[in-house]
Amino acid sequence: MSAERHLEERAGTVRSFNRFYTRRIGVLHEHLLDSPFSLTEVRILYELAHRPMLTSSDICRELGLNAGYVSRVLKGFERKGLIIRTPSPSDRRASQLQLTDHGRATYGPLNEASQREVVAMLEDLSELEQQRLIEAMGQIESLLGEADSSYLLRDPRPGDMGWIVHRQAVLYAQEYGWNTEYEALIAEIVAKYLRDFDPRWERCWIAEKQGNVVGSVFVVREDEATAKLRLLYVDPCARGLGIGRRLVDECLRFARHAGYRQMVLWTNSVLTDARRIYERAGFELVEETPHHSFGKDLVGQVWSRQL
Repeated sequence: MSAERHLEERAGTVRSFNRFYTRRIGVLHEHLLDSPFSLTEVRILYELAHRPMLTSSDICRELGLNAGYVSRVLKGFERKGLIIRTPSPSDRRASQLQLTDHGRATYGPLNEASQREVVAMLEDLSELEQQRLIEAMGQIESLLGEADSSYLLRDPRPGDMGWIVHRQAVLYAQEYGWNTEYEALIAEIVAKYLRDFDPRWERCWIAEKQGNVVGSVFVVREDEATAKLRLLYVDPCARGLGIGRRLVDECLRFARHAGYRQMVLWTNSVLTDARRIYERAGFELVEETPHHSFGKDLVGQVWSRQL
């Protein structure tokens, strides 16, 4: 199936989810929460309740709304006595908006009703299902929202190694069509690391972002003078943040401190993003060998650099 066809099918899946979710939370009704207000009007009231002294331009920018539409909504709020305007101290051409006592009294029950609806929805789910739902929502927000470049590196915890095997097997199957031979190889590497781990010579780093594991890498002992970098991985949701470069830099720093004189790694020519990271870190290609592995004809590469 072509990439364009895959994209069309995925777009259909997203639209289907949008239809389901908008129906599920009741936003298709003319008025929200049995109130005289639309969803957009309630959202503007929410912003004004939680962020006093906004201007109409702030609301347009924050919510991505048309200026003319926002102006009409705000005029309606004024007629109902929900908001008042005061001149902006920084720009006399603009007015700051704030809820009146009547506005706050109007918004309060709407906020409480919305909270009750969501609590009722969650009560139909088990504790585990609630956690899965929250995690899935966080992933959607992370993927579709503004990029957050923050992440941390940490030592592995119980369960992380299983995650590494799972995620790398899934990723390489999806992106390169590799079969279960690759999953077996990862499992063998991880199992050997766990069985024979020597903290003097070996190390693993886990990259974590917003509580989710998004990357990993290993340094293992090849021989007394040589460290080997293995299983560099960055999840697609965290690419572009420099995590891969940072993981490789940590490997090099550890290897120098441990007393190794060189670092080597094995990869395949199709992994172009990883190869660029290795080149920028000072690695040089020293050997290439065609091979048939993981269900594909590949070109294996050995890269090396002095420490």
